[in-house]
Amino acid sequence: MSSSDTPLQPNNPDRRTFLAQASAGAAILAASSLLTPMQAQAASSVTAATTPGTLGKPGRGFWPNGARLAVSISLMFEGGGQPISGAGGPIPEPIKLGVPDLPTNAFFAYGHYEGIPRALNLFDKHQIKVSCFMVAKAIQESPDLAREIVRRGHEAAAHGRTWSNSYDLSREEEKRFIADSQNIIEQITGQRPIGWNAYWLRNSVHIQETLQSLGFVYSIDEPSHDEPFITPVHGKDFVTVPYTFHMNDISSFPFEGYNPAGYEQALRDEFDQLYEEGANRRRLMLIGMHDRINGHANRIRMLDRFLTYARSYNDVWFARKDEIAQWVLAHREDTPILDRGPASISGLPGA
Repeated sequence: MSSSDTPLQPNNPDRRTFLAQASAGAAILAASSLLTPMQAQAASSVTAATTPGTLGKPGRGFWPNGARLAVSISLMFEGGGQPISGAGGPIPEPIKLGVPDLPTNAFFAYGHYEGIPRALNLFDKHQIKVSCFMVAKAIQESPDLAREIVRRGHEAAAHGRTWSNSYDLSREEEKRFIADSQNIIEQITGQRPIGWNAYWLRNSVHIQETLQSLGFVYSIDEPSHDEPFITPVHGKDFVTVPYTFHMNDISSFPFEGYNPAGYEQALRDEFDQLYEEGANRRRLMLIGMHDRINGHANRIRMLDRFLTYARSYNDVWFARKDEIAQWVLAHREDTPILDRGPASISGLPGA
């Protein structure tokens, strides 16, 4: 889809049309259970092109080249940015305050020694690019690895000066915390970040104005949508490319009780449902992975199987988040615009 295309708008069919579409969709779904992914995709595309109330034109979509679904991976580069005492890890018993937690720090170090290099090779294998959210202190400890991430074509985005909260800082201190990370990442990698992710997504109520003043284009610190959206900040668009908790290794698939088959099935189910919805509206699948968690050998093998499955569909766009944000700004007519008012009143990011 190009900027000159007619904007695509989801239809709102009446009940009779809806029931007809549902029956047709059920038939396709039943048949597709016997087909390969490529065959099922072809059948689904024909339905989308011919059923009243859907897009109506084959090859059209809400993403570049008519893609039906965008998939975006966030790779968190945090190892080395954590406090040496008190950081969360796989050991449930907390260490005495102030004592260096040697095994937990080694657990974090796994990320830059093993996890990220292994993940980069996986992304190369599947020819996809990701967004890497870098803690400044972490990449100061491993600058060559940070440069290698950018050299391979991935996005360098900002994740704070250290792996710690910034929401309880003063407005100016929070701004400096973010600006420091932005500047250090640019100095080390040569790429100036335009995307932001806070520690556990928690920011102050001033965050969008602060980010805009620093030249950021987007943030990922909200899990409210399955598509990107725009919020106006002082008359200028600011993009949210949503994040995920339920498809995130640190929150929903940590080491305790980890079930690789369950995680892989969850990824497939998420992909299949959003791909199906993508016939009628813009859909985005997010995957959150951390250097020291999904970077482990068995987890990379599981991700390899999922990516092989997802890549068997031709009309899926694997994208960096800066690419998604720029596409959204260039195709504003397809994008939800949320004017929420002050975050201190709505409880949601806004200005």
